[in-house]
Amino acid sequence: MQFKAFEPGIEVNAPTVAAIVAGMGYFTKISRRALNDAGIGRSEGDKLILDMSAWYPHEAWLKAFETIAKHVGNSALFNIGMSIPVSATFPSGAVDVISAVRSIDIAYHMNHRKNGRPMYDTDTGTMYEGIGHYGCEPISGKNEILCVCRNPYPCAFDRGIIKARVQLFAPDAQVVHDDKAECREQGAESCTYHVFW
Repeated sequence: MQFKAFEPGIEVNAPTVAAIVAGMGYFTKISRRALNDAGIGRSEGDKLILDMSAWYPHEAWLKAFETIAKHVGNSALFNIGMSIPVSATFPSGAVDVISAVRSIDIAYHMNHRKNGRPMYDTDTGTMYEGIGHYGCEPISGKNEILCVCRNPYPCAFDRGIIKARVQLFAPDAQVVHDDKAECREQGAESCTYHVFW
């Protein structure tokens, strides 16, 4: 289900949070207010100041997403998703569409921490549970990937992240929500997307 953390005690890093402001375009005032009202950052006049070395409560960030969804809608959430690969830390080494999509789950865990520990250990390759996953299942013999995203983020936001990563290697690629599968907008825990290139 969108906007509901899977576990307490999860945090998200400030560069990832900054993607909300970066992706809002004309609506940055709404994003700053949503983050400030959620207890993220501090206001100085028209600006929201984030300590870029800080970590913020996952629940607060999800609350800001929910506020933005209510005031601006899915197009803003999609744009925020598109800005995530620019703002957040991603692993190096993507060489094609498939590796770019696979890197999303690793990046997701790198930019969240649980009990003060990042949820992906870059030294050992260990991924810790508690926030869900971004799936990547290539379809044999086709330029298609099935992505099942089980996490508390908004549906449109995830479609934006996937689209941004895929466009690195296939600018005309399409990311299509599977309307026959369950959807977080309808209270489910996951959404499914098809990537075609």
